[in-house]
Amino acid sequence: MALEMDRKSFLGVLMLSMTSLFATPVAADNYPSKPITIIVPFAPGGTVDAVARTVGERLSQALKQPVIIDNRGGAGGTIGTATAATAKPDGYTLLMVFDTHATNQHLYRKLPYKTEQAFAPVSLLVRNPQLLVAHPKVPATNVTELVASQKSNKTPISYASVGPGSSNHLTAELFRDAAGIEMTHVPYKGGGPAINDLLGGHVDVMFVSLALVAQHVKGGKLKPLAVTSSSRHPLFPDVPTIAEQGFPGFEAQSWVGILAPAGTPKDIVARLNQELSRSLSQPDVKEKLQAQGHEIVGSAPEQFGEWIQAESAKWGKVIKERNITLD
Repeated sequence: MALEMDRKSFLGVLMLSMTSLFATPVAADNYPSKPITIIVPFAPGGTVDAVARTVGERLSQALKQPVIIDNRGGAGGTIGTATAATAKPDGYTLLMVFDTHATNQHLYRKLPYKTEQAFAPVSLLVRNPQLLVAHPKVPATNVTELVASQKSNKTPISYASVGPGSSNHLTAELFRDAAGIEMTHVPYKGGGPAINDLLGGHVDVMFVSLALVAQHVKGGKLKPLAVTSSSRHPLFPDVPTIAEQGFPGFEAQSWVGILAPAGTPKDIVARLNQELSRSLSQPDVKEKLQAQGHEIVGSAPEQFGEWIQAESAKWGKVIKERNITLD
């Protein structure tokens, strides 16, 4: 009897082990079997939304399931992000994030989620350097002249941003420290009002996405002084980087990536990563994203996780030193 019980126990354990071993691959083999939702924690029409819709359309074709873009804006992206953090980790809810994903944990005293623990990185999709542009009245054609002018006349340079804690605000603060000059922050509620006041000469300069000011630069309404990437941008090949102009190592880029809730099976994450990589390599997708000023990246999940950590450390230092808070 004891031998028979031991045999039954052994078979039971064996069956349980076999079930555990094959449970995840079977689920992944059937994935996806229903529509996938990508939460965009910003309003429609912005940079992240545009990338999500471009990539989502191609992802839908590859996975043969609808991809639904769910815009949940508010509180710097934290509302939609909190929703994604509590979603079931089955690959059917994803989160499209902006560079603010790495900085919000430093800007807000308390978030309803833990930035790095609540999510599984899937892929860094694109990067987008900023252009330092000036109103024509500013007596400078490059960064060297801008810095020399401020140090000579002692008048602080006024700069616009889309709001406190935004990427163009933090980039300007990083530049101010690097250059050792005085700058006055003039925050606005959004890119439209900020650019309008820059065009009107109410502020001197602004760090801004290339796509938002390309037409104004080409029309001579704004002067391009520098690009914030480590190398020159193909849309403005004649505009030098800040690093080229006496500040080696200076780099600041906006970026967009995609995450899944923590606990999402690794093989589902790998499948999504593979399909996203293929999507980014398609000529029509590349053309559309590059026209928006993006550098197409694509990355392994681990690399994206490391990127978020590095961005958090870099900008967290700026935020702490400048005592920037959003609550």
